[in-house]
Amino acid sequence: MMLFAGITLFVAAFALGAVALLIPRTPTVPLERRRPYAFAKNSQLTRFAGSAVESVDQFLAGRSVKFFNREVLENAGLKLSQAEFFILILAGAFVGVLAGFVVGGIVLALLLPLLAPFVGHLTLGFLAGKRRNKFDEQLGDTLQLLSGGLRAGHSILRAIDAAASESQSPTSEEMRRVITETSLGRDLLSSLNDTADRMRNEDFVWIAQAIQINREVGGNLAEVLDQVGETIRERSEIKGHIKALAAEGKFSGYILMAMPVGIVAMLMLVNPKYMDKMFSHPLGWGMIALSVILMTVGGLWMRKIIDLKF
Repeated sequence: MMLFAGITLFVAAFALGAVALLIPRTPTVPLERRRPYAFAKNSQLTRFAGSAVESVDQFLAGRSVKFFNREVLENAGLKLSQAEFFILILAGAFVGVLAGFVVGGIVLALLLPLLAPFVGHLTLGFLAGKRRNKFDEQLGDTLQLLSGGLRAGHSILRAIDAAASESQSPTSEEMRRVITETSLGRDLLSSLNDTADRMRNEDFVWIAQAIQINREVGGNLAEVLDQVGETIRERSEIKGHIKALAAEGKFSGYILMAMPVGIVAMLMLVNPKYMDKMFSHPLGWGMIALSVILMTVGGLWMRKIIDLKF
């Protein structure tokens, strides 16, 4: 009996092994397909940058630092936090140290990092100005979308939502922000006025006032927006004419400001000894200081002449 049971178990085990080996397996889904959103491991540099951002963020959390704050970054259209931008400034300062040390030695290595915050500030100002100009250029199309939505029977909020969906950046971002703020309980006029302040756009102030007057006294808001849009287009045409007429003066100012610096750089490259007296003698230092003062006064004067207010 024991021998018979052992033989039976052996035959059954052999049969099961043969079945397991001969029957084709069910196709399985690879691991990378079962986890389509699995991210690859971050590199050591990425982990270091993340820890640095967290450290700077914790340092800024308990302090009211208005330098490169969230509002300034949003006006420039950057999707960065204050800590991340500070890390970029520190990285630029480090690059300045290396470049200054390689080019001019220890003195230049100590001076170049000081330019990093100023370069960051100028970059944010340039990006913010570019974003505001783009918003101003899109304002006529935005008014057409708003008036079209009102003629279709939508409310002003629904028309603003449609303009946010169909417009390009930065108009879409600003209109979406207005919708979000009003959905959270804020007054529509306050949201529109804040948008006008961020974009520094007087024409958008007119739009906000027209919407507010219509909400108080009623009337055909679509027709009012069409009239405001016509006025804005005429103002834009005048702005274009003024910019075209002032372009020659601006270009002349840029050339006159850059010419002395370019000539000095060329002389230092062609014949360095020719400029030694200018940088080694007290009279040369005084002439350099006087020239910088006169160029600054002349540049401000020319800017005042060609910077027309309208």
